[in-house]
Amino acid sequence: MEQSVVPAQYLQIALDLAERIAKGELPEGRRVYGRSIIASEYGVSPETVRKAFHLLADMEVIEIRPQSGAVVQSAENARHYIQNFSGNADSASLKRRLKDLISEASAVNKQLLDTAAALLKSRDAHFSPGQPFPNYTVPVPEDSPLIGKNIGELKFWQSTGATIVAIRRGQTVILSPGPYAELHGGDIVILVGSPDAAEAAFRLVTAKE
Repeated sequence: MEQSVVPAQYLQIALDLAERIAKGELPEGRRVYGRSIIASEYGVSPETVRKAFHLLADMEVIEIRPQSGAVVQSAENARHYIQNFSGNADSASLKRRLKDLISEASAVNKQLLDTAAALLKSRDAHFSPGQPFPNYTVPVPEDSPLIGKNIGELKFWQSTGATIVAIRRGQTVILSPGPYAELHGGDIVILVGSPDAAEAAFRLVTAKE
């Protein structure tokens, strides 16, 4: 099944700025609004805007000048960037995206190690050395009313006392899902907790509205 790919926020911002430059809304030689202003306009962090600026600078759409900020360099290059983006991301953006993904993967790996260490510590505190660490699987029905809702919104732990450690979705396993992870029909929720907590989780996931 073909999946749609949503560009990263900084790619979307870079494309929008390029379109404004190509239309003449931001003429050549004009200083682009400061990062904090654009960040507020798009509802993102200044770091996200910085990435967009550097991408456009790589494509010579804008020029980043010390003490002056970003200045529009070429409307023609902005049009070229838009054309390239419509077909496929240019090599510079792909390299930058790869770098970001590697950085994100490193952060996720650290979180996984921290979570595993916390689980082991919890196991040592609450279970005898010979007792296996209890974990349970709860399938999410295709017609579950929880589909599309995230873990934080459901207050999963507060409602059940169980902690979700992973979600198996087809051939993919999402380890240590955060509060914004959404449930999909057919997911297998892997959780730890007491038998009562597992039963409460099963009732929550399979309940009908």
